[in-house]
Amino acid sequence: MQPKTQELLHFLLWSAQRLMRPTFRNLTDSYESWAYRNRLLLQLGRLEKGGLIERERRIRGDRVYRLTEQGRLSALGGRDPQSQWAREWDGQWRMVLFDIPTERNAHRERLRRYLRARGFGCLQGSVWITPDPVGSEREILAGGQVDVGSLLLLEARPAAGESDDEIVEGAWRFDEINSRYTQLLEVLERCPSGRILRVDAAQAMREWAAEERAAWLAAVQLDPLLPERLLPRSYLGRRAWQRRQEVLERAGEQVRDFRG
Repeated sequence: MQPKTQELLHFLLWSAQRLMRPTFRNLTDSYESWAYRNRLLLQLGRLEKGGLIERERRIRGDRVYRLTEQGRLSALGGRDPQSQWAREWDGQWRMVLFDIPTERNAHRERLRRYLRARGFGCLQGSVWITPDPVGSEREILAGGQVDVGSLLLLEARPAAGESDDEIVEGAWRFDEINSRYTQLLEVLERCPSGRILRVDAAQAMREWAAEERAAWLAAVQLDPLLPERLLPRSYLGRRAWQRRQEVLERAGEQVRDFRG
Protein backbone atom coordinates (compact mmCIF):
# COMPACT_ATOMS: atom_id res chain seq x y z
CA MET A 1 0.00 0.00 0.00
CA GLN A 2 1.35 3.41 -0.95
CA PRO A 3 2.14 5.86 1.88
CA LYS A 4 -0.55 8.34 0.81
CA THR A 5 -3.16 5.58 0.79
CA GLN A 6 -2.02 4.41 4.22
CA GLU A 7 -2.33 7.98 5.46
CA LEU A 8 -5.88 8.19 4.11
CA LEU A 9 -6.88 4.90 5.77
CA HIS A 10 -5.55 6.14 9.11
CA PHE A 11 -7.37 9.44 8.69
CA LEU A 12 -10.65 7.72 7.85
CA LEU A 13 -10.47 5.70 11.05
CA TRP A 14 -10.28 8.62 13.45
CA SER A 15 -12.34 11.14 11.49
CA ALA A 16 -15.33 8.80 11.22
CA GLN A 17 -18.28 8.87 13.59
CA ARG A 18 -17.65 5.58 15.39
CA LEU A 19 -14.24 3.97 15.86
CA MET A 20 -15.50 0.39 16.22
CA ARG A 21 -17.01 0.18 12.72
CA PRO A 22 -16.82 3.68 11.30
CA THR A 23 -18.96 5.10 8.52
CA PHE A 24 -18.04 8.22 6.56
CA ARG A 25 -19.88 9.97 3.79
CA ASN A 26 -19.67 12.77 1.22
CA LEU A 27 -15.89 12.75 1.25
CA THR A 28 -15.72 15.33 -1.54
CA ASP A 29 -17.41 18.06 0.50
CA SER A 30 -15.20 18.78 3.52
CA TYR A 31 -11.77 18.41 5.13
CA GLU A 32 -11.16 15.15 3.29
CA SER A 33 -11.69 16.91 -0.03
CA TRP A 34 -9.21 19.63 0.84
CA ALA A 35 -6.56 17.17 2.04
CA TYR A 36 -6.91 14.58 -0.75
CA ARG A 37 -8.64 16.48 -3.58
CA ASN A 38 -6.37 15.36 -6.42
CA ARG A 39 -6.25 11.62 -5.73
CA LEU A 40 -9.04 10.92 -3.26
CA LEU A 41 -11.22 8.73 -5.48
CA LEU A 42 -8.22 6.79 -6.74
CA GLN A 43 -7.10 6.08 -3.18
CA LEU A 44 -10.61 5.09 -2.15
CA GLY A 45 -10.70 2.72 -5.09
CA ARG A 46 -7.49 1.07 -3.93
CA LEU A 47 -8.83 0.69 -0.40
CA GLU A 48 -12.11 -0.77 -1.64
CA LYS A 49 -10.36 -3.18 -3.99
CA GLY A 50 -8.12 -4.32 -1.13
CA GLY A 51 -11.12 -5.05 1.10
CA LEU A 52 -10.24 -2.27 3.54
CA ILE A 53 -13.40 -0.23 2.97
CA GLU A 54 -16.82 -1.03 1.54
CA ARG A 55 -19.38 1.22 -0.12
CA GLU A 56 -23.04 1.43 0.81
CA ARG A 57 -25.62 2.61 -1.71
CA ARG A 58 -28.65 3.72 0.26
CA ILE A 59 -29.39 6.99 -1.53
CA ARG A 60 -28.56 7.67 -5.16
CA GLY A 61 -25.68 10.12 -5.43
CA ASP A 62 -24.82 9.82 -1.74
CA ARG A 63 -21.41 8.27 -1.13
CA VAL A 64 -21.34 6.27 2.10
CA TYR A 65 -18.26 4.22 2.96
CA ARG A 66 -17.54 1.94 5.86
CA LEU A 67 -14.25 0.62 7.14
CA THR A 68 -14.18 -3.16 7.11
CA GLU A 69 -12.70 -5.01 10.08
CA GLN A 70 -9.61 -5.64 7.97
CA GLY A 71 -9.38 -1.93 7.26
CA ARG A 72 -9.78 -0.98 10.90
CA LEU A 73 -7.01 -3.37 11.96
CA SER A 74 -4.75 -2.12 9.19
CA ALA A 75 -5.26 1.47 10.34
CA LEU A 76 -4.42 0.43 13.91
CA GLY A 77 -1.13 -1.14 12.79
CA GLY A 78 -2.32 -4.72 12.26
CA ARG A 79 -3.66 -5.58 15.73
CA ASP A 80 -6.45 -4.42 18.03
CA PRO A 81 -4.77 -3.56 21.36
CA GLN A 82 -7.90 -4.04 23.45
CA SER A 83 -8.59 -7.54 22.15
CA GLN A 84 -4.92 -8.43 22.53
CA TRP A 85 -4.78 -7.34 26.17
CA ALA A 86 -8.07 -9.10 26.91
CA ARG A 87 -7.09 -12.49 25.48
CA GLU A 88 -6.79 -15.44 27.83
CA TRP A 89 -3.45 -17.03 28.69
CA ASP A 90 -3.22 -20.71 29.64
CA GLY A 91 -0.03 -20.27 31.71
CA GLN A 92 2.19 -22.05 29.19
CA TRP A 93 5.16 -20.37 27.53
CA ARG A 94 6.01 -21.32 23.95
CA MET A 95 9.66 -21.25 22.98
CA VAL A 96 11.50 -21.23 19.67
CA LEU A 97 15.10 -22.44 19.91
CA PHE A 98 17.35 -22.52 16.87
CA ASP A 99 20.96 -23.17 16.00
CA ILE A 100 21.61 -21.94 12.47
CA PRO A 101 25.20 -22.13 11.14
CA THR A 102 27.07 -18.84 10.77
CA GLU A 103 27.35 -19.34 7.01
CA ARG A 104 23.54 -18.98 6.94
CA ASN A 105 23.60 -15.66 8.79
CA ALA A 106 21.08 -14.03 6.44
CA HIS A 107 18.60 -16.84 7.17
CA ARG A 108 19.15 -16.42 10.92
CA GLU A 109 18.52 -12.67 10.73
CA ARG A 110 15.33 -13.20 8.69
CA LEU A 111 14.11 -15.61 11.35
CA ARG A 112 14.81 -13.11 14.11
CA ARG A 113 13.00 -10.33 12.24
CA TYR A 114 10.02 -12.62 11.70
CA LEU A 115 9.83 -13.55 15.39
CA ARG A 116 10.17 -9.93 16.51
CA ALA A 117 7.43 -8.84 14.10
CA ARG A 118 5.16 -11.56 15.52
CA GLY A 119 5.61 -10.24 19.06
CA PHE A 120 8.03 -12.89 20.33
CA GLY A 121 10.42 -11.85 23.08
CA CYS A 122 14.14 -12.61 22.97
CA LEU A 123 15.52 -14.34 26.06
CA GLN A 124 18.84 -14.98 24.28
CA GLY A 125 19.97 -14.56 20.70
CA SER A 126 18.59 -17.95 19.66
CA VAL A 127 15.90 -18.42 22.33
CA TRP A 128 12.59 -16.65 21.70
CA ILE A 129 9.37 -16.85 23.69
CA THR A 130 5.65 -16.08 23.42
CA PRO A 131 2.57 -16.73 25.57
CA ASP A 132 0.54 -17.66 22.49
CA PRO A 133 0.12 -21.01 20.69
CA VAL A 134 2.59 -21.48 17.84
CA GLY A 135 0.64 -23.71 15.46
CA SER A 136 1.05 -21.41 12.45
CA GLU A 137 4.67 -20.71 13.35
CA ARG A 138 5.37 -24.43 13.42
CA GLU A 139 4.37 -24.66 9.76
CA ILE A 140 6.02 -21.41 8.69
CA LEU A 141 9.31 -21.82 10.57
CA ALA A 142 9.82 -25.51 9.91
CA GLY A 143 8.35 -25.65 6.44
CA GLY A 144 9.07 -29.35 6.31
CA GLN A 145 12.77 -28.62 5.85
CA VAL A 146 14.14 -27.92 9.33
CA ASP A 147 14.98 -30.76 11.74
CA VAL A 148 15.20 -30.64 15.54
CA GLY A 149 18.95 -30.20 15.30
CA SER A 150 18.54 -26.66 14.02
CA LEU A 151 15.09 -25.51 15.19
CA LEU A 152 12.87 -26.64 18.05
CA LEU A 153 9.48 -25.41 19.29
CA LEU A 154 8.56 -26.17 22.91
CA GLU A 155 5.79 -25.55 25.41
CA ALA A 156 7.28 -24.98 28.86
CA ARG A 157 7.00 -23.66 32.40
CA PRO A 158 9.97 -22.34 34.42
CA ALA A 159 11.48 -25.01 36.65
CA ALA A 160 13.92 -22.99 38.74
CA GLY A 161 11.52 -20.61 40.47
CA GLU A 162 11.55 -17.85 37.86
CA SER A 163 8.37 -15.78 37.89
CA ASP A 164 6.40 -14.83 34.83
CA ASP A 165 7.21 -11.19 35.62
CA GLU A 166 10.93 -11.98 35.45
CA ILE A 167 10.48 -13.78 32.14
CA VAL A 168 8.59 -10.82 30.68
CA GLU A 169 11.23 -8.38 31.92
CA GLY A 170 14.01 -10.46 30.38
CA ALA A 171 12.33 -11.09 27.03
CA TRP A 172 10.87 -7.71 26.02
CA ARG A 173 12.32 -4.20 26.02
CA PHE A 174 9.62 -2.46 28.02
CA ASP A 175 11.86 0.51 28.84
CA GLU A 176 12.01 1.32 25.14
CA ILE A 177 8.33 0.47 24.63
CA ASN A 178 7.36 2.90 27.41
CA SER A 179 9.68 5.52 25.95
CA ARG A 180 7.83 5.32 22.66
CA TYR A 181 4.46 5.56 24.36
CA THR A 182 5.74 8.61 26.24
CA GLN A 183 6.60 10.20 22.91
CA LEU A 184 3.13 9.36 21.63
CA LEU A 185 1.51 10.98 24.68
CA GLU A 186 3.54 14.12 24.04
CA VAL A 187 2.37 14.22 20.42
CA LEU A 188 -1.25 13.74 21.49
CA GLU A 189 -1.02 16.77 23.77
CA ARG A 190 0.07 18.85 20.77
CA CYS A 191 -3.16 18.22 18.86
CA PRO A 192 -4.42 21.50 17.39
CA SER A 193 -7.43 22.86 19.27
CA GLY A 194 -10.41 24.91 18.24
CA ARG A 195 -12.52 24.91 15.09
CA ILE A 196 -10.79 24.54 11.73
CA LEU A 197 -11.92 27.62 9.84
CA ARG A 198 -9.04 28.25 7.44
CA VAL A 199 -6.85 26.21 5.13
CA ASP A 200 -3.71 26.88 7.19
CA ALA A 201 -5.44 25.41 10.25
CA ALA A 202 -6.42 22.35 8.20
CA GLN A 203 -2.81 21.98 7.05
CA ALA A 204 -1.63 22.11 10.67
CA MET A 205 -4.11 19.37 11.57
CA ARG A 206 -2.96 17.20 8.69
CA GLU A 207 0.70 17.60 9.68
CA TRP A 208 -0.14 16.73 13.27
CA ALA A 209 -2.11 13.67 12.12
CA ALA A 210 0.93 12.38 10.21
CA GLU A 211 3.14 12.92 13.28
CA GLU A 212 0.61 11.16 15.52
CA ARG A 213 0.32 8.19 13.16
CA ALA A 214 4.10 7.76 13.02
CA ALA A 215 4.37 7.93 16.83
CA TRP A 216 1.56 5.39 17.28
CA LEU A 217 3.06 2.90 14.82
CA ALA A 218 6.54 3.28 16.33
CA ALA A 219 5.12 2.28 19.72
CA VAL A 220 2.60 -0.40 18.83
CA GLN A 221 4.86 -2.23 16.38
CA LEU A 222 7.45 -2.75 19.12
CA ASP A 223 4.84 -3.66 21.75
CA PRO A 224 4.00 -7.41 22.03
CA LEU A 225 0.57 -6.44 23.44
CA LEU A 226 0.76 -9.17 26.06
CA PRO A 227 -2.30 -10.53 27.89
CA GLU A 228 -3.29 -8.29 30.78
CA ARG A 229 -2.02 -10.63 33.50
CA LEU A 230 1.51 -10.45 32.03
CA LEU A 231 1.76 -6.68 31.63
CA PRO A 232 4.37 -4.92 33.79
CA ARG A 233 3.03 -2.47 36.37
CA SER A 234 4.94 0.36 34.72
CA TYR A 235 3.45 -0.37 31.27
CA LEU A 236 2.16 2.78 29.52
CA GLY A 237 0.40 1.17 26.59
CA ARG A 238 -3.12 1.15 27.99
CA ARG A 239 -2.85 4.72 29.26
CA ALA A 240 -1.62 5.88 25.85
CA TRP A 241 -4.41 3.94 24.10
CA GLN A 242 -7.11 5.56 26.25
CA ARG A 243 -5.68 9.03 25.77
CA ARG A 244 -5.42 8.42 22.03
CA GLN A 245 -9.12 7.54 21.82
CA GLU A 246 -10.04 10.76 23.62
CA VAL A 247 -7.83 13.01 21.49
CA LEU A 248 -8.72 11.43 18.15
CA GLU A 249 -12.44 11.60 18.91
CA ARG A 250 -12.09 15.32 19.53
CA ALA A 251 -9.92 15.80 16.44
CA GLY A 252 -12.44 13.87 14.37
CA GLU A 253 -15.18 16.29 15.41
CA GLN A 254 -12.94 19.20 14.42
CA VAL A 255 -12.24 17.97 10.90
CA ARG A 256 -15.84 16.95 10.26
CA ASP A 257 -16.82 20.61 10.79
CA PHE A 258 -14.27 21.94 8.30
CA ARG A 259 -15.37 23.36 4.98
CA GLY A 260 -12.59 24.32 2.61
